[in-house]
Amino acid sequence: MTVEPKTISSQLAVAAQIAPSDLVDLKAQGFRSVICNRPDGEGADQPTFSEIAAAASALGLEARYIPIEGGKVSDADAAGFATALDELPGPTLAYCRSGTRSTTLWSLAQAGRLPVAEILAVTQRAGYDMGGVVRRIANGGKTVTDVSEAKHDIVIVGGGAAGIAVASSLKSRRPDLDIALIEPADVHYYQPGWTMVGGGIFEPQQTAKTEASLIPKGVVWIKAAVAAFEPTENAVILDGCRVVKYNRLIVCPGLKLDWGKVDGLIDTLGKNGVTSNYRYDLAPYTWQLVKGMTQGRALFTQPPMPIKCAGAPQKAMYLSCDAWMRRGVLKDIDVQFNTAGGVLFGVPEYVPALMEYVKKYDAHLNFFHNLVAVDGPARKAIFEVKQPDEDTRQVEVDFDMMHVCPPQVAPDFIRVSPLADAAGWIDVDQATLRHKTYENIWSLGDVMNAPNAKTAAAARVQAPTVAENVIADIDGGSAVAQYNGYGSCPLTVERGKIVLAEFGYGGKMLPSFPKAFIDGTKPSRAAWLLKERILPPIYWKAMLRGREWMAVPEQFSQK
Repeated sequence: MTVEPKTISSQLAVAAQIAPSDLVDLKAQGFRSVICNRPDGEGADQPTFSEIAAAASALGLEARYIPIEGGKVSDADAAGFATALDELPGPTLAYCRSGTRSTTLWSLAQAGRLPVAEILAVTQRAGYDMGGVVRRIANGGKTVTDVSEAKHDIVIVGGGAAGIAVASSLKSRRPDLDIALIEPADVHYYQPGWTMVGGGIFEPQQTAKTEASLIPKGVVWIKAAVAAFEPTENAVILDGCRVVKYNRLIVCPGLKLDWGKVDGLIDTLGKNGVTSNYRYDLAPYTWQLVKGMTQGRALFTQPPMPIKCAGAPQKAMYLSCDAWMRRGVLKDIDVQFNTAGGVLFGVPEYVPALMEYVKKYDAHLNFFHNLVAVDGPARKAIFEVKQPDEDTRQVEVDFDMMHVCPPQVAPDFIRVSPLADAAGWIDVDQATLRHKTYENIWSLGDVMNAPNAKTAAAARVQAPTVAENVIADIDGGSAVAQYNGYGSCPLTVERGKIVLAEFGYGGKMLPSFPKAFIDGTKPSRAAWLLKERILPPIYWKAMLRGREWMAVPEQFSQK
């Protein structure tokens, strides 16, 4: 068989030109109908549709002719293709010269039924780039007739910590810049505070403010979701097909918590003893469970990297254990930390202090244990265990309480975009944070692929670095500031003490304070005060306001 069908859905595959002789094999594969999207006579070696139809009929397959000229898929063509798929027995094979026209028809037919990112992901997996029709997909599959477009000097995608901070840093340098910020959410969260909510230290409302109250004065807020990017056109496509054009683009929408990757997890979150400090509405449930627990097994999980704040899963364990110890019930609780990784923390200098607390709380560390399924009502967790040089196996663990850190990926609309690397993250130079392919695009925060820890502290340093480099580019110069990979993880090992991990690229320690004040390799009260009392106002009143306390960009050395 010469034809190689490429799966689009359970009911459709596409292929390049087929021959009548291929239909026997196609029927054997389970296809029950074919659609020809290639006009007769397009190629000298091309069988006519009537030949295909006759061979199909002889085999009991249905065939339909919807010929499309190359590059000329009309709205009516897409509607006709959708009707054919509804009427024909499936699965169906659609073909043209290369499969591209058939894939385009499906993409336009599914517009409005499936999210843009999902359509792009499906077609990308099949080997077809639908970037040329992304505006029509975003427009419900219809040809775009309204060509009016907004345009700004700088467009920022994402209104989280990184987006607001870089907007403020830019405005503090050039107040007259025309900046637009694209963000669909009404509420902005101080996510580092959720660990403290789960530990009974902060109230949830302390970690939330309205988005409108934080957007810098003079920045245009576009309250919408991004559907796709057209970097060669300097355009961002919004849901509903509104187009926003830019001279320079900064992309920082954060990452996606992929709860659905763990079978059964979504159905049991917030009940059956299953919680997570990675969600605003669930962090209070963590503290509720901790307060109510007097005996049994408490599981704390960590998925494969990368994740937002790599220390957060164990912070939840330490604060819970501290609360149980203070109440005198820890001795009756079996505490287990199951991590997909092979070490407790990636920077070895901080591990000895953390291990002292692991011993203090009598917590059991289970490395190479990745959570893959949860049965909430039965209170059972399934882990895939991948020990080095051993066969993969699954283990089932009973629990009374389980704190879950979900798998994390780049947002869907980023993963399928031309801006992403093979793993789905924005592809940047790790020093300048400029895109490796598109010179008028920068990225920062959790979504880009520099090998640093994904923390708010990292974004605090990245924002002025990007601002400096964007301003330099506007002025016709090259990059002037470089990012050294700085990130910080205040590991709350007990109520009142923190191991303040600060490090950069390659795990190099980058302490902000003299050892006499805070020795990050040891638990300290001073680090706790920093986390509890100082960092929240620094976040709200400095970082998000363009006041770069202890975040002055590192300059490239002049030779």
